[in-house]
Amino acid sequence: MNAESFEIKAYPESRHNMTRSRKPYAAKQDGVVLTWTARLSRLIIAVPFFYAGITKLFDPKSFAVVIDGYGLLPEFLVLPVAIALPALEIIAAAGLLFNIRICLYAVAVLLVFFIGVLAYGIRLGLDVDCGCFGPDDPEQAYHGLRGALFRDIGLLVPILYLFWFQWWMGRKKTVPSC
Repeated sequence: MNAESFEIKAYPESRHNMTRSRKPYAAKQDGVVLTWTARLSRLIIAVPFFYAGITKLFDPKSFAVVIDGYGLLPEFLVLPVAIALPALEIIAAAGLLFNIRICLYAVAVLLVFFIGVLAYGIRLGLDVDCGCFGPDDPEQAYHGLRGALFRDIGLLVPILYLFWFQWWMGRKKTVPSC
């Protein structure tokens, strides 16, 4: 056996080749996890918005009373807003489930608006129902504002994740979209 015909590859070179061949698979695996996390985030946001919109749309007059309790709108706008706002919540939630980009922006704007209204109600010490899921028990009205505010702030986390995910997907063209 000739020493020239028998060649041994160096370990560092084979190790380098092995890690380089695993990188695309690891990136694909990361993309799948991020994609499923985005799908779950859309579901976490869409379900409460859809449910809230449906419950308020079934009884717009009661929801109009809740809106009027905040004192933010003139009397003639209360009922139209009590119909339009739940319809917008339902449309935005459905669009979010189908990954329509503008619906993510709509849900984010609605959520920030709701947080502002709840903070306004807490700041003024209003004894009103939050109105999040239709008219609730008025006995727990003021305390419900704080819980609703914390819930809405918690819903900002998956929304921020989805904005980050859209940015990330724009940079990584190799990972399939969700």
